[in-house]
Amino acid sequence: MILYPAIDLKDGQCVRLVHGEMDRATVFGDDPAAQAAAFEAAGCEWLHLVDLNGAFAGAPVNAAAVEAILARVRVPVQLGGGIRDMAAIEMWLAGGLARVILGTVAVEDPALVRAAARAFPGRVAVGIDARAGRVATRGWAEETDVMVTDLARSFEDAGVAAIIYTDILRDGAMAGPNIEATAALARAVTIPVIASGGVASLADLIALRDTGVIAGAISGRALYDGAIDLRQALFALAG
Repeated sequence: MILYPAIDLKDGQCVRLVHGEMDRATVFGDDPAAQAAAFEAAGCEWLHLVDLNGAFAGAPVNAAAVEAILARVRVPVQLGGGIRDMAAIEMWLAGGLARVILGTVAVEDPALVRAAARAFPGRVAVGIDARAGRVATRGWAEETDVMVTDLARSFEDAGVAAIIYTDILRDGAMAGPNIEATAALARAVTIPVIASGGVASLADLIALRDTGVIAGAISGRALYDGAIDLRQALFALAG
């Protein structure tokens, strides 16, 4: 199982939100590229970036911070937040991102996801963010009646690289991930599923890995708070 250290970008800074609420942001650093380099030095295989402002604006906002990270590290980087048209997808992938994450458009314009996955095999992931099993969009601000598993299954034949499943009520709360729901989703589809939201300890990571069906896990706050030591976690997951 791959561990993806998370760098959430708001106004050019590294932050973490609680339950996705922008007014509940904790700033962890003002040099995202330095943070990315530190994660890489610890041995991570991937980095996970979120343009929080972009998720609300519907267009890239923290491009300068993302570009600085891409210039600083060699590990592959994936980015979500505000990527809602083919021009933005093409721009980011040409600019050095390994993978883009499409969330809101997966609900509002699934044809775009399919077209992007065809055009860029292995480089398009779907982000599914949910409260109580129902998908939320536009920076988690809008609720839908779409069920997580239904949305995931609708992309089974699209060629997407991964599904990143976030339980919003767990995100940033250090309350532990929703292992049961994430594993159930992973068993319901053939697309690799990456868990996001609530990872608070090494034990959480081990529990996700031990399901045997979850391909990856994203952790942010626990790494910044020191609840998880990245080197130790990477070593444990490799064992």
